[in-house]
Amino acid sequence: MIRTLMGSVREYKLASFLAPIFVIGEVAMEVAIPYLMALMIDNGFSSENLNYIMKIGVIMLVCAIIGLLCGVLSGHYAAIASAGLAKNLRSDLYFKIQEFSFENIDKFSTASLVTRLTTDITNVQNAYQMIIRMLIRAPIMMIFSLIMAFMINAQLSVIFVLAIPVLAIALYFMMTRAHKYFKRLFTVYDRMNTVVQENLIGIRTVKAYVRENEENKKFRETSQGLKDNSIAAEKILILTQPAMFFMVDLCTIVCAWLGASLIIQKTMTTGELMSLMTYTVQILTSMMAVSMVLVQCVMAKASGDRIVEVLHEESMLRNPQEPVMEVRDGSIDFENVSFGYKGGEDKYILNNVNLHFKSGSVIGILGGTGSSKSSLISLIPRLYDVKKGTVKVGGVDVRDYDIESLREKVAMVLQKNELFSGTIRSNLKWGNEDATDEDLDRVCEIAQASEFIDNFEEGYDTHIEQGGRNVSGGQKQRLCIARALLKDPKILILDDSTSAVDMATDAKIRSGFEKYIPDTTKIIVAQRVASVEHADMIVVLDEGNVVDVGTHSELMDKSRIYREVYESQQKGGQEE
Repeated sequence: MIRTLMGSVREYKLASFLAPIFVIGEVAMEVAIPYLMALMIDNGFSSENLNYIMKIGVIMLVCAIIGLLCGVLSGHYAAIASAGLAKNLRSDLYFKIQEFSFENIDKFSTASLVTRLTTDITNVQNAYQMIIRMLIRAPIMMIFSLIMAFMINAQLSVIFVLAIPVLAIALYFMMTRAHKYFKRLFTVYDRMNTVVQENLIGIRTVKAYVRENEENKKFRETSQGLKDNSIAAEKILILTQPAMFFMVDLCTIVCAWLGASLIIQKTMTTGELMSLMTYTVQILTSMMAVSMVLVQCVMAKASGDRIVEVLHEESMLRNPQEPVMEVRDGSIDFENVSFGYKGGEDKYILNNVNLHFKSGSVIGILGGTGSSKSSLISLIPRLYDVKKGTVKVGGVDVRDYDIESLREKVAMVLQKNELFSGTIRSNLKWGNEDATDEDLDRVCEIAQASEFIDNFEEGYDTHIEQGGRNVSGGQKQRLCIARALLKDPKILILDDSTSAVDMATDAKIRSGFEKYIPDTTKIIVAQRVASVEHADMIVVLDEGNVVDVGTHSELMDKSRIYREVYESQQKGGQEE
């Protein structure tokens, strides 16, 4: 884990090196000052030597200034190094997620990935900053102070030799016990993020169905679980600080009592006792600092494990060693294809599919909810890999293509249309960054989007809110179709993406396809027969099985399912 995380330090290695160097300088100055104070008391004040007092005072002032500069610089470089590590980790994690297949993303869940990109990386950042400052400073301060303490009085310094192992054992016990609770805590964070995300995304549905009380109940239960796990972890750690203070006070009392006896016996001076008391505080506060860092490290370890889990995850989809870079045409072949999201053969949702679509043809795919229409088409641009059989595009197995080259030639308008915050122009240019206004006009004309864009005062520069909240469902669908057309694809897939437009507009869109993109294979997934009845081939799916294939007239003669759907929709349309 540590090696993987440290691999993200990269250009911040120098800052990570300079921070501890300046910490050492800061500590050296802090340790020197009590010793100089002892010399001033014993050799200056006792003999009333003003020159000696001034000389030592100037040296102490110089040490204090050097210590201040070292402290500022160590903090500066530690902040740069930790923030840089967090930036690189966030980038590495984000770019890694971009490589994931849908199957990888399904494994972690969106909410969990968001938590890892935010909370977990922040925990690692805080721990790294404390490690290169406090975890360097505290042991060095302890070692330097112990050396100075033994130089002053070896007998009294034995107290620290006895106290330090006791505290170290107590800290180790508490840290190892707390780790499992923090690991569980971040799982609860994932759950809370899921609840909040679902509520905010579906807030209109929540309010429409007056489900605020139920959503509040879900949030309270998750929040209570977060609180309970936090308390369980903190119950173990709460003993850390009191135990440290107890040891500091105990050692101070023992040093004062024994030191006073040694002064009376004239085997120790007042200045030596004062400096020894200072070193007592430095040694034991260093132990307290170590305990604080270790608490943060326990949290960071749990977070680091979760980050590394994503970084080590290999995408289920990979390019072959010598990928095919060009898609010849839009022909598609499903050969004995079976597919399932997880599990064995008994979990397959597509079974032994054999289909052949000619390049430039119009294909309709019809089926009820849960018939695996969307799963079937997701295999074409290789969003998922088949479990059995082969999917070919342009006569080549999709697994032999360069993934990016394949997807550049397969445009999908998904069932759930997504627009992003920005302008209509910026959203459309997802299809082609170099598209001109003439290109935008052309595709918007085909997608029947021009009629409402022209009515907007700012046209293509009209602002789109996140998720396209300020346009209607039909407008959103038409913008997404236009965006897909800008890719100039060999294959265009419409996954129930005209469901929100009226029948007349739907017909105009299909007419535009026939006129302007005749060589593009067009796959229309629909539940409405009217959207596919003019297709060259219609595929009827039922529970993951291809039950019938043919034209509209052929299916009306031989397919019971198709005929029932058509008649029910015709009847419903007449009644309406």
